Amino acid sequence: MEEKEFDYMNVIPLVDVMLVLLTIVLTTSTFIASGMINVSLPKASNEHKEILKNQTITISKDGTIFFNTTVMTLSELKNTVQNLNKETPIIIRADRDIRLQIFVDVLDVINNLGFKKVAIQTEKGKD
Repeated sequence: MEEKEFDYMNVIPLVDVMLVLLTIVLTTSTFIASGMINVSLPKASNEHKEILKNQTITISKDGTIFFNTTVMTLSELKNTVQNLNKETPIIIRADRDIRLQIFVDVLDVINNLGFKKVAIQTEKGKD
């Protein structure tokens, strides 16, 4: 009986093993990144930067201005926002049917006070 020489090497099992290892690494890294795996974090000094929370300005269809959930006039909004850190992110939610002038007035107040992180919340439209 004659032995057959290797004409080729079957790499399919090697690829299967590598894909399983890749899946394990990606799954584990996802859990670590999203905080689902409990870890004991190291402690730092008591000094820490202020965590800036998003602030929301809402303009309803009738032109009423809300800062977070509080109803305000334009001048009250200016006085309230003036005390915030200028790095605070501000989200403007305006009804699509409002008068443009109200929106521009609110945007002017925010811009004149020096806020740079301002976003306008929209919905994805149908194509």
